[in-house]
Amino acid sequence: MTGPSVIAPPLRRPVLVGQFWSDLTFVHWPVRPAAVAHLFPDGTRPDVFGDGLTYVGLIPFVMRHTALANRVPVPYLGAFAETNVRLYSVDTAGRQGVLFRSLETERLAVVPLTRIGLGVPYTWARMRVTRSGDRISYQSVRRWPRRGLRSTLSVTVGAPLQPTPLQVWLTARWGAHTRTAGHTWWVPNDHPPWPLHAAEIDHLRDDLVVASGVPVAGARLPAMYSPGVAARFGRPVRVRR
Repeated sequence: MTGPSVIAPPLRRPVLVGQFWSDLTFVHWPVRPAAVAHLFPDGTRPDVFGDGLTYVGLIPFVMRHTALANRVPVPYLGAFAETNVRLYSVDTAGRQGVLFRSLETERLAVVPLTRIGLGVPYTWARMRVTRSGDRISYQSVRRWPRRGLRSTLSVTVGAPLQPTPLQVWLTARWGAHTRTAGHTWWVPNDHPPWPLHAAEIDHLRDDLVVASGVPVAGARLPAMYSPGVAARFGRPVRVRR
């Protein structure tokens, strides 16, 4: 499988939503593809890196500046924390993306809209992101469903990274796969290349990866941090089997 490019392919219009993803930390573990293949919707399968493994990511961040059509701000949403657990997918058309297993969010209104409309497994949580100098901390406690699941992470941000092929493979993803209304869909996005930094994990306690049903198969990778990028989402496209 050819790795994804750090440059996003052209996004077909119309642009449905624009957002700014800020203060992200990427934490990953290796996973055996056969152990998670049953989690993927029809028309997709685990994407596999050159080492024969796929990966699961725990990615906390802050969502900012959501705008419909990338022009009309949604004032209610403002800035809010999210944490996603994701796998890496590829479909029958060769599109490499992500498959979300869960997405914690502070904004309750987001949960039913995205779960029903897009089949994206958003969950409601009490969350907090704080920063002091080069140290950033994320805290999350699930409210619904499976109340009480926790994720706490603190990292110290380091020097800029020249990403390795694996780090590009994990971060240069230009869409997500999801399942709703009896079909599998590809939801495309674009954004500038990630500005990445090394990140030293000072503390990590997480229930979300285990709760996602994904068994890890090795040691955690070195973490990465990004101050963020502006992203845009296009119209979902049905995935053919």
